[in-house]
Amino acid sequence: MIKRRKTRQIYVGHVAVGGDAPISIQSMTSVPTVDVQAVLTQIRRLEEVGCDIVRLGVPDRESAQAIGEIKKYSKLPLVADIHFDYRLALIAIEQGVDGLRLNPGNIRNREHVEAVVRACKERKIPIRIGVNSGSIDRSRYAHPTAEALVDSALTHIKILEDLDFFDIKVSLKSSDVPTMVEAYRLFSTQRDYPLHLGVTEAGPLSQALIKSGIGIGSLLLDGIGDTLRVSITGDNLEDEVEAARIILRSLNLRKEGIEIISCPTCARKEFDVARTVELFQQKTRHIRHYLRVAIMGCVVNGPGEALESDIGIAIGKSSAIIIENGEKTSLKIPHPTPEAISDVLVKEVTKRIENQNLT
Repeated sequence: MIKRRKTRQIYVGHVAVGGDAPISIQSMTSVPTVDVQAVLTQIRRLEEVGCDIVRLGVPDRESAQAIGEIKKYSKLPLVADIHFDYRLALIAIEQGVDGLRLNPGNIRNREHVEAVVRACKERKIPIRIGVNSGSIDRSRYAHPTAEALVDSALTHIKILEDLDFFDIKVSLKSSDVPTMVEAYRLFSTQRDYPLHLGVTEAGPLSQALIKSGIGIGSLLLDGIGDTLRVSITGDNLEDEVEAARIILRSLNLRKEGIEIISCPTCARKEFDVARTVELFQQKTRHIRHYLRVAIMGCVVNGPGEALESDIGIAIGKSSAIIIENGEKTSLKIPHPTPEAISDVLVKEVTKRIENQNLT
């Protein structure tokens, strides 16, 4: 069993981060923040698949001012991602944002930092110190090492601590997985602020999933991490959230969603496993309730996996039988096709969830 590192607890809107709170999942909108309707469409997509916190890029005054309208209709807490211009942070705070991501060091003017901190204190808005390989002090470090990342974070943190501000969470991201892991491990020995995990600039889908799984998963196994984002290039909002859920679920840190047990397929398969899994996954990716569903292709491993799952399917050449809690049911599917099998499984999953919610 993983023993999580004890950290301070802060709140991003209604979502607790750190302490004994569940590890939260974050993502970021990919459209211009000034396009309010497009942003809200993406936020709804994120909400549907189980995202907890959403971050918005705020490169200019118009983007900061748009946050108020977005806030009216968003059920997810909003974090404004701001650099250099402290006035954008003040506008975002006035518009009701739930959190800021900034580095005090790149605002530079002490009075400007103080103005942002005062506003955050008044409204109890936390600040994420977001350090990455591009934000280290090049006059001291030639390369973005783990030590450089931690030193940069501590420098920014001291500015806030000197202003008696401690509602802080920290990220130390790198596109190099070993550097990222080492940085978080090093920082966790020096401060108890909650940590936002992620591999930055992780790249396209397959690469990002592997790099994030290794980096984030390694730290979670160490008990390090309070909130996380899986970063994927492009409009991959659902994939980001689903990947984060799978990482947490695989480590028994947060049991949510449908866990599909399915074989890689071989010459023994007696039906189109891949197509069945694809259809079933498309129809259930929005479900937050945890269930384990086995979709196996042959009689070698299939029966065992079906018996150990909440719902499984035993498929022969001419028919298929649904298994629940290790027992065969009377429900048979004659002449099973991927479409028929996936439809029946979805119905059984829905029925199971409804029955559990009634008890």
